[in-house]
Amino acid sequence: MKYETKAIHDGFKPESSVQGVNIPLELSTTFVQEGISDYQDFVYSRGNNPTRNYVETLVASLEEAKYCLGLSSGMAATSLVFGLLKSGDRVLFNSNVYGGTYRYFSNLFNKNGIDYTVLEHFNDLNAHDLDGVTAIFIETPSNPLLEVTDIRKISKIAKEKNVLLIVDNTFMTSYLQKPLDLGADLVVYSATKYYSGHSDSLAGFVLTNDDELYEQLKFLQNTFGSVLSPFDSYLIQRGIKTLPLRMDRHLENAQQVADYLDNHDLVKEVFYSGLNKGENYKIQNSQAKGHGGVLSFILDDHCDIDVFVKSLNIFDLAVSLGGVESLICHPSTMTHESYPIELQEKIGISHRLLRLAVGVENIEDLLEDLSQAIEKSERGE
Repeated sequence: MKYETKAIHDGFKPESSVQGVNIPLELSTTFVQEGISDYQDFVYSRGNNPTRNYVETLVASLEEAKYCLGLSSGMAATSLVFGLLKSGDRVLFNSNVYGGTYRYFSNLFNKNGIDYTVLEHFNDLNAHDLDGVTAIFIETPSNPLLEVTDIRKISKIAKEKNVLLIVDNTFMTSYLQKPLDLGADLVVYSATKYYSGHSDSLAGFVLTNDDELYEQLKFLQNTFGSVLSPFDSYLIQRGIKTLPLRMDRHLENAQQVADYLDNHDLVKEVFYSGLNKGENYKIQNSQAKGHGGVLSFILDDHCDIDVFVKSLNIFDLAVSLGGVESLICHPSTMTHESYPIELQEKIGISHRLLRLAVGVENIEDLLEDLSQAIEKSERGE
């Protein structure tokens, strides 16, 4: 079956005498067993739950992965894979990853004896750079500067050095990019974003094809207890049914918004791999089916960014992305505030940088909203 069909029909459905077209929402925390030597698959919901099991098998099918674990948030998913690390390990990160990820490793790794390095120009990495490295964590396209990392290239040298490769694929979803097929060992998601699609549930996923890694992660998931709730599992699987439709519109709208801003006299720079410029465009086309629904840009210096943001009528000022509605945020103070100012400046997260999560509204309305807000920002109204 093709992706669009699998999104609606795949997943291991719990048995039900009712045979509804939607899966049952199983809220029970514990399940009756036949006997002390006859335990069923579902014993206690922290370990396994029928509704969570459905969405985990659905997401695994869409990723073409053997295993998927559902977590209570994107950061819970990231924390789960970090639970594989031990004292003495060293991890490499690309230079602009989600601020919550940075907050985790910059505050907790050293306390646990884990070393880390944040690198720019990740595509220049070679095997020698991986001496003494345990794992690589990349987010591609990156947040918020939309830099693209060549997953195939990095996975090849990672395998040469027996280094674990973890890819945050939140911006793409499996509809556009499958990191496991490109050589990654683990894929993490904030499913709060595009998998949900409606800004009404927190969720995260971790996927792998490795049996040993799965057993370790399953143990940690059950031990940490940060599992995806039955109700959020239900909402996520419902959102997935329309994921391909929504992503197609996100892509279409984002491309037109990026083109509009890139050609605007009052926009200094646009960050989006869909613009036919340089290596980002080439690499993204080689490993993904699209460029995503998120872009960032910098207005001309004499435009007042506060006036611009307040003048927008459709783009709401809010963190997050991936919902049907369009959002704007200020990365320096909203999503990446955990980055020290000197690091923000070094890697290009300037105070004037704005990030758009382009929704699925009518494109003419979106462009008109941006146009009138830019005009007002120039006049300082």
